[in-house]
Amino acid sequence: MNQKNFDYLREQIIATGFSETLEDKLKAAIQEGKAEFKLNHSIQYGRDNVGVELNFTRSKQSDMYFFNSYRVSLEKAKALEKLEQTFYINKGDNIALKEAYHLLNTRAVNKDLTTKEGQVANAWVMIDFKETTASGNFKLKYFYESYGYDLEKVLSAQPIRQLADPESKSNLISALKEGNRVPVTIQVDGVDKNYHIEANPQFKTLNIYDSNMQRVINRQSRTEKQSVEQGQSAKQESSKERQTVADDDGPTVSQQPKAKRRKQAQTV
Repeated sequence: MNQKNFDYLREQIIATGFSETLEDKLKAAIQEGKAEFKLNHSIQYGRDNVGVELNFTRSKQSDMYFFNSYRVSLEKAKALEKLEQTFYINKGDNIALKEAYHLLNTRAVNKDLTTKEGQVANAWVMIDFKETTASGNFKLKYFYESYGYDLEKVLSAQPIRQLADPESKSNLISALKEGNRVPVTIQVDGVDKNYHIEANPQFKTLNIYDSNMQRVINRQSRTEKQSVEQGQSAKQESSKERQTVADDDGPTVSQQPKAKRRKQAQTV
């Protein structure tokens, strides 16, 4: 067995968010010497079950193996269908497992990415559940800084208690950029109420949920919903996104599940 190759792959899968318990399976698979192999992994986030299949292939010129991609299958507690998506392994722009989970939950993740020109650029990543690639994967959309989504500015428009403390504010912003739905306290009519928020870069706003995890709807969110229902949002954004939004095209997945768009919201 190529020890250096094993060590590299081990560190690579750990950096992508997988458990060290895969180490023994990885070693055994490499020692078998097959042209390709898969490792299975499962994890639970809350009540959501996530199954993962990691894909490896051996070089045709040497005994080195490569971690090419992993396929995520998300099974939510009350959902009738599983959501599946394949994520590809690049040198420095990998989507980590927890980020993949957030993306499949319709949330956005903020990452530093390498452009085709080799430049590092910050972008928000989302899954477009309305479009698939020729091979069947859902497309990924990238909203770069030039798109104009300012998370800190959007947060400042809300009377969120956590913004008053610099450390709490920093932690809140970091959690939102990681794709989390974050609990916050918002003052409404002089009364503190508990909500959850998540970043929504596509509509340059926040998604806000009440204590029952129901979306908070107001005038601006109804306008957004109407735009989506009329099928106009993609056309309206296309001219703005042409220079800042890219699509991801990759290998096939076994299913093309349907995903209903949730109602959108901006402010309380």
